Amino acid sequence: MEQIEVSTRSRHAFHDITAEVQAVVSRSGVGEGVCFIFCPHTTAGLTLNENWDPTVQHDVGVGLDAISPPRPEYRHGEGNSPAHLKSSLVGAAQFVPVVEGRLVLGTWQGIFLTEFDGPRRRKVLVKVMAG
Repeated sequence: MEQIEVSTRSRHAFHDITAEVQAVVSRSGVGEGVCFIFCPHTTAGLTLNENWDPTVQHDVGVGLDAISPPRPEYRHGEGNSPAHLKSSLVGAAQFVPVVEGRLVLGTWQGIFLTEFDGPRRRKVLVKVMAG
């Protein structure tokens, strides 16, 4: 298992980590299998989405803000309850197939670390399995 580190610079952001994950796949020597990607944080997540047009990332963020705005009813004392909810909605893990030593992603698809409570130092764990 390898670890990728990402230093986020804003409260909310999408960080394309596709190249870093592909580098782990390449180093693994696995030709056919699956790549498991996990984010061990409760206010960040992982998603597969369009990596060509950055307005898509903006729009996803706007949508998540609409679903989970700050509310006076939230009881969590740190004031980041919306970040926890967004992380739950996005999810903490992804599986991506590996064929001929390459991640199998759609033409415009990338792997994103989603930051909902930055800036922070985040880690992403990557495991490539043959099979």
